[in-house]
Amino acid sequence: MAGPDKVCLGMVVGVHGVRGVVRIKSFAADPADIAAYGAVSDESGSRRFEVEVRGFARGSVLARLSGIADRDAAEALRGVRLYVPRDALPATKEDEYYHADLIGLPVETREGAVLGTVRAVHNFGAGDILELRAADGIEFFLPFTAAAVPKVDVAAGRIVADPPAGLLEDHAQAAIKAAGGAGARGKRRRRRSGAGGGGTGL
Repeated sequence: MAGPDKVCLGMVVGVHGVRGVVRIKSFAADPADIAAYGAVSDESGSRRFEVEVRGFARGSVLARLSGIADRDAAEALRGVRLYVPRDALPATKEDEYYHADLIGLPVETREGAVLGTVRAVHNFGAGDILELRAADGIEFFLPFTAAAVPKVDVAAGRIVADPPAGLLEDHAQAAIKAAGGAGARGKRRRRRSGAGGGGTGL
């Protein structure tokens, strides 16, 4: 398991051609930055790869990893997450976070009610969004703005949210349906990459 001294920059999601080129889902704001911070390693740190970006396709980075010379070797890497040492990345500024710091953190209201845990960070063009999973398994989105998320305390391992009107009601309705029964504005937060599992943005 990767420790806090590593940040996930991307994940191998497939292969391209027969000569060992892999498709990588990059978690950097500039996808090509998957190769910008030196060699990457797998989660255990036992395998290291130099990354050579070859192009882009279907939202993925096409890259050659050192030591991977054919399709079979590339296919064996499918699902492998790629990490770099945290100290290889630029220091974060105020209100800036690496995805790896946010994934897995519990999110609670100002009153202490737990909403869920962060699964991923997305940006669909209208600002950053946290994807949360509640204890009942329902997944929903929370805008990652200073208004909706007034406090991020990475050191304490918690995020405090002030959900927009209607979000909790929508979640409750989703939970009811799953069980088979019957927007505030704010300063946009900046974030950095390394999520693991989804989301984006160095």
